[in-house]
Amino acid sequence: MRRPTARGLAQVSALIAAAVVTPLAMPPPADADSVVIGGHEVRAGESPWVVALASRDRFGPVRSGQFCGGVVVAPTKVMTAAHCLSTAVLGKEAASVRDLHIIAGRSKLVGDGGREVPVRETWVAPQYDPVTNSADMALLTLAEALPKDHVLPVAGAEDPAYKVGTAATVYGWGDMKGDGSYAPSLRAARVSVLPDATCAGAYPGGRSSRYQRSTMLCAGDPQGGHDACQGDSGGPLIAEGRLIGLVSWGSGCGRPDGPGVYTRVSAVVPPLAGTAD
Repeated sequence: MRRPTARGLAQVSALIAAAVVTPLAMPPPADADSVVIGGHEVRAGESPWVVALASRDRFGPVRSGQFCGGVVVAPTKVMTAAHCLSTAVLGKEAASVRDLHIIAGRSKLVGDGGREVPVRETWVAPQYDPVTNSADMALLTLAEALPKDHVLPVAGAEDPAYKVGTAATVYGWGDMKGDGSYAPSLRAARVSVLPDATCAGAYPGGRSSRYQRSTMLCAGDPQGGHDACQGDSGGPLIAEGRLIGLVSWGSGCGRPDGPGVYTRVSAVVPPLAGTAD
């Protein structure tokens, strides 16, 4: 994993505070492989805050080097999953990936348009645990600022968007069927916020990973068929116009007995006062 410049959580939080709103048997996490199951195609202009994390040096020109997703939370800040920056995904320290960048404003990864912006610096939540995937969040600092209309507000801990039953949408360029059929264009799928007990029952620990409500969020389709999948990691889960989660892990894709587990964003980004750049 690339080790970003060390910063305290409060310091990093202050950088994106203006975006904060205050009132997959357990396989490895959905990583450089996680695509939206049961979704529909969306245009970049409809969701400008969704970006692709990419490296042609590491993953080749196919799909423009995309391997994870991310979400713009300030003009020069993109939030993604911490495991996306691990050596298991990148094959080397992230600092050694010369062309690590984000792709913004482009629905079709192999198309034209949008912008490719280099990542200048990365920061991983200090409480991130790569074994349990607790606090699976990283923050990327971009070399150039994106327009302010690309920024998505971040839900605070008491935001009603976290209420069980709330309709939510997950975005990504990942596997559309769970069989390696990767999406050529950005897709979105409708899911809902599920009770913590649902994921606690599906992921009790032991031989599989354990769901931890303190830093994780449970979402999916109780009937199955709609979910994030391989290649979607780090992408946003949005409810009521605000970011509530990041694609983190789960069992399979679109299974009613294996709901998606997301990073509970409010648990890793305290709603502190400040100004985002």
